[in-house]
Amino acid sequence: MKKVLSFLGTAALSAGALGFYISEQVMHMRKKDEHLIIDREVAAKRLDLEAYASLPKEEVWILSPFGYMLKSVWVKPYPDSKKFMIFCHGVTENKMNSIKYMNVFLKRGFNAILYDHRRHGESGGKSTSYGYYEKFDLKAVVDALLAREGEDIFFGIHGESMGAATLLLYAGQLCDRADFYIADCPFSSFRTQLIQEFTHEAKLPGKWFFPLADLFVRIRDGYSLRHVSPIDVVDRIRKPVLFIHSAKDDYILPEMTKALYEKKRGPKQLFIAENGAHAQSFNLNREQYEKAVDEFLENIVLGNRNF
Repeated sequence: MKKVLSFLGTAALSAGALGFYISEQVMHMRKKDEHLIIDREVAAKRLDLEAYASLPKEEVWILSPFGYMLKSVWVKPYPDSKKFMIFCHGVTENKMNSIKYMNVFLKRGFNAILYDHRRHGESGGKSTSYGYYEKFDLKAVVDALLAREGEDIFFGIHGESMGAATLLLYAGQLCDRADFYIADCPFSSFRTQLIQEFTHEAKLPGKWFFPLADLFVRIRDGYSLRHVSPIDVVDRIRKPVLFIHSAKDDYILPEMTKALYEKKRGPKQLFIAENGAHAQSFNLNREQYEKAVDEFLENIVLGNRNF
């Protein structure tokens, strides 16, 4: 009996240590250095620091419903315009990675809001939840925009990777308030994505280890990984969505975006970029990317609107 109890105790301790380790990797994925992000974008000529510095902008701190502050930058080259875009960056990145997308919309007459997700950039927050808590922060940003600029504004939300999943969860679960959305390389289910990462990168049987990871995230961070699932709510979104993915993405598979597109009801558009790995659709297909955005805005979103 002692041997049995000893074995069970050792097994429980091992499972606990493994569960803590996996949940730690999920909750506190290592972020990219801010200077690395800026240097990368400058070197690739996607960021002109002088041009960015010359833009009229304001730093605004927004209170998250969870008590920490979100750092945002409001860029308003068109002070009399009612057209705005909000940008949601991906995991490990920060708001500076969104500038290349912002420039696309500045050229099309939009003002812009860049912000850092929780635990990223200059924002507060102690963990990353891949959209679960981030969707409430996005709602806080939207609410701040409406409070400052008026309920009659016309605005869209653009997101990359985790940011794309966040905006789909926001629109499908909380408030379909934006006039349109652009979801660039989102995952359809974080459970499926995490199992794939366990299996491919850690060489672990993902389906066996996911329940352990989920248990420890629920204990440590208060939510289930199973609930981070845009595919379960995308059919509730009534506003237009442009789905974007790279055909060669082997991190978040393009099949995930295709499944989201198929399930979305109402106005929608799909652009599968020919070149690039994960989150590289714009970087390696810029002309086609902007053409897809223009077609989406002109044919599906704007219609007969006049600005």
